[in-house]
Amino acid sequence: RSGFMYLCAIIDIYSRYIVGWSISNSMEASWVVNTVHDAIRVHGKPEIINSDQGSQFTSEQYIGYLKSHETIKISMDGKGRATDNAHIERWFRTIKHDKIYLNPPTDGLHLYRLCEEFINFYNNRRTQRKIGKRPPVKVFRQAA
Repeated sequence: RSGFMYLCAIIDIYSRYIVGWSISNSMEASWVVNTVHDAIRVHGKPEIINSDQGSQFTSEQYIGYLKSHETIKISMDGKGRATDNAHIERWFRTIKHDKIYLNPPTDGLHLYRLCEEFINFYNNRRTQRKIGKRPPVKVFRQAA
């Protein structure tokens, strides 16, 4: 089956480490809440969560979930200003150009596996100049 799929990813800006991600065939708020919940469960609560103003990120369910974690500051980009969230926007460009466009997925499971493979490579082996030519995992663990 073919159809549109969506990728939600959460990046730690300091280390560039992808702390959570998931794919879905719909952009429901519950999907984003579950992705954030899983990232918090594994890595702990962040000080700030920044997002764009997509309907799933402005929903009562998403805002309510973040507010239930009283110490998380909610930050949102200005409408239509992808530069406010440049780190994750750049990462989305990278995964598309370096993995997905070169290996067009045949179905949702194939897309999931491509994303999983790329994120594992990106987090653990891809070095980045902005963080001292180290992979994100080294900076993330050092900061923890």
